[in-house]
Amino acid sequence: MEEGARAEIAPHPPTLVDDGEINDWSKEDDEPMEEVRPPAAATDDKLAPSPAEDVKVIQSNFQSLQLETKVKDKEAVATEEVEDLDEKEENKKRHLNVVFIGHVDAGKSTTGGQILFLSGQVDDRTIQKYEKEAKDKSRESWYMAYIMDTNEEERIKGKTVEVGRAHFETENTRFTILDAPGHKSYVPNMISGASQADIGVLVISARKGEFETGYERGGQTREHVQLAKTLGVAKLIVVINKMDDPTVTWSKERFDEIESKMVPFLKSSGYLRKDVQFLPISGLVGTNMKTRVEKSVCDWWNGPCLFEVLDSIEVPPRDPKGPLRMPIIDKYRDMGTVVMGKIESGSIREGDSLLVMPNKTNVKVLTIHCDENKVRHAGPGENVRIKLSGIEEEDIVAGFVLSSIANPIGAVAEFNAQLQILELIDNAIFTAGYKAVLHIHAIVEECEIVDLIEEIDLKRKNTDPKKKKPKRKPLFVKNGAVVVCRIQVNNMICIENFSDFAQLGRFTLRTEGKTVAVGKVVALPPPGSSAFVS
Repeated sequence: MEEGARAEIAPHPPTLVDDGEINDWSKEDDEPMEEVRPPAAATDDKLAPSPAEDVKVIQSNFQSLQLETKVKDKEAVATEEVEDLDEKEENKKRHLNVVFIGHVDAGKSTTGGQILFLSGQVDDRTIQKYEKEAKDKSRESWYMAYIMDTNEEERIKGKTVEVGRAHFETENTRFTILDAPGHKSYVPNMISGASQADIGVLVISARKGEFETGYERGGQTREHVQLAKTLGVAKLIVVINKMDDPTVTWSKERFDEIESKMVPFLKSSGYLRKDVQFLPISGLVGTNMKTRVEKSVCDWWNGPCLFEVLDSIEVPPRDPKGPLRMPIIDKYRDMGTVVMGKIESGSIREGDSLLVMPNKTNVKVLTIHCDENKVRHAGPGENVRIKLSGIEEEDIVAGFVLSSIANPIGAVAEFNAQLQILELIDNAIFTAGYKAVLHIHAIVEECEIVDLIEEIDLKRKNTDPKKKKPKRKPLFVKNGAVVVCRIQVNNMICIENFSDFAQLGRFTLRTEGKTVAVGKVVALPPPGSSAFVS
């Protein structure tokens, strides 16, 4: 209706004109009008309207047109208000990003596909098509994973490579599923998925031998949990999948065995017991996912199903009025430049003027898409696609940050960090000159440790600071150490102090395909400077 009103108004804008202009306009129009009059009407002076009457008619027409335009403007405003109300109604549901993590073949994509099927996002016909495709490849049990694994390489190998994205809703929440790859070769892709997540679903296979493979040293279950904690996934749902497998048959002993092994490990990774929930499921057939498992199938489980746990999980509130921070994870051209990312702080509206950092380009927001819907406004926590004017697609790199002009994010070439060394390759020593790959929000950048500032002794953390002796700078540290160090990167990057914006201040260091350290940014160079003043 709004568009209709605009279309009708467009040819007659309600411009303000004085009487003189009206008279001029009427005289210009009068001459052709007299030429086309019928001869009979022209000879009869009484029937022909005088120029003064003609002006009055035109003036009255013009006034009625202005009135009509005002009415239509009011209608358009009313329509916009209704649409805004509709948008508010629609967005009453909170939005959460859920990342599926775990060892390769634990059933992450199958569980994600089953969730979409159970929530009505995929119809029966599509499922039948996938079943036939999987059968043709002699992989009957993979058909649910095809919902999440959309490219041919993933389907042939049965391994997720990219981070799959999909949306579903429960009673109170809108969810975005991030299906992370489990294979160790694709851990960098998993990091990019987990860095956008609010909660994690750790999928563990209960099948005999599969849990042990994922949990042993070098298994992805361990690395994924440590990375998830580092990347800010505060709450974890541990789903013990494949409970219907012939080697398990919904055995309580197997469930308890896995839980007893995982709890100490999760605790050592930084997860409190209250932030972790265990539940048994079957991702392939959908048992204990949307509805609780029947007693005839599993008589010992009295807890909730997966949808109930997801719907009731509590996450910390975000600040919609804070300074805008949106790390760009991807960009493409579509009748203009479109960027994708998750709003970590603040809000974005259509028409906003913003800044792309670190190249300080002024841009204007043309349209905003949230999930698949066009919206006028998006708040923190939302995954959005934003069309921008004022910048070309080739001038944007993943890791750039969309920020407010009044309070832009800083760009730095070095920073101080508190690092925990997890496992150095070949028992190497960690010293100044050590090189690694830095993963921080959407940034992947080569870095070098230029200075070890202080080693933190966690055992003596609570001693009296007055009695504390000044520490000598360490020359090197080994596995398990916690150290404050200075890190330098080749290109300017946009990051924040962990204490100000946790999501933009936590990172991992990887080398030769392994995560060697996790850390947080503790100090940045002074504002306006990219490096520390020595």
